[in-house]
Amino acid sequence: MGYDHVLNYIAGSLRDILGRIPDEIKQAVLEIRIRQARPLVLVTNSGMVFVSAAGQPTNEPQRGYRVTTEECRMTLQVMTRASVYMVEDKLLQGFLTLPGGHRVGVSGTGYVEQGTLQALRDVGQFNIRIAREMPGVAAPILPTLLDCDGWFQSTLIISPPGCGKTTLIRDIARQLSWGKPGYWPRHMVAIVDERSEIAAVWQGEPQTDSGPCTDVLDGYPKTAGIMVAMRALAPHVLVTDELGTEVDARAVVEAGAAGIAVLASIHGDSWENVQKRTGGQILAASGLFRYLVILSRRRGPGTLEKVQ
Repeated sequence: MGYDHVLNYIAGSLRDILGRIPDEIKQAVLEIRIRQARPLVLVTNSGMVFVSAAGQPTNEPQRGYRVTTEECRMTLQVMTRASVYMVEDKLLQGFLTLPGGHRVGVSGTGYVEQGTLQALRDVGQFNIRIAREMPGVAAPILPTLLDCDGWFQSTLIISPPGCGKTTLIRDIARQLSWGKPGYWPRHMVAIVDERSEIAAVWQGEPQTDSGPCTDVLDGYPKTAGIMVAMRALAPHVLVTDELGTEVDARAVVEAGAAGIAVLASIHGDSWENVQKRTGGQILAASGLFRYLVILSRRRGPGTLEKVQ
């Protein structure tokens, strides 16, 4: 379920255009960018390319096919099965999840009342991120993150956007949940998946292999989800993505204080820079994380810079 599968969830005219690109480019596509009145863009392993009306890649924006207002409207209708009102809460958070775990960033014109975003109108931008599970991607580093008895130790993954942190988190959670006899036991894992990105739940069912001993709290705000996991699920490992606020940081610190190992990520290019933010300062002061994993795009997405 990759590039061709995603095309089923966009306007038919765009589907025809994007379906014509060469197979070797299809295999390298990371994101499809659809923007009203602007050219179609594919983000690939080697950079951005525009797509002409004939479905041919080009480096010249002026030759790219310009997306119409109607195509954006139809794409939203297809993605939501003509029930936009059913996903209004997710639209306000800026994303949708498609079958297969593909994630769509959405934006448009916001309606604000008393300083709060109440509705999203005229949705005209879609960033479709192709979901690709990479089983085993965590194998080189996972043994480093375990104690002498094979139990996972709290780990923070530090990464700029688009560097593979969610892919890595997903595979660590999967491998811990399955266990590996002689190396590490099966772990009870709880994934607090606020933005439906780790387990990619669609209609209540994870679209990725989260492991047999994993509970997924899909769509829960991080703090609420962490509290539910602590009180009701008794996990060995709590997994969550993209710690962004002081509240997020305090919630995972509380989980760690309860004896739960935490696997989380945070945007940044170094631990030093992360600590310049309030949330990072809280994490540093807590001493929660035994290991820090630094990722970059230096040699492509998922480049492991170091484990410290």
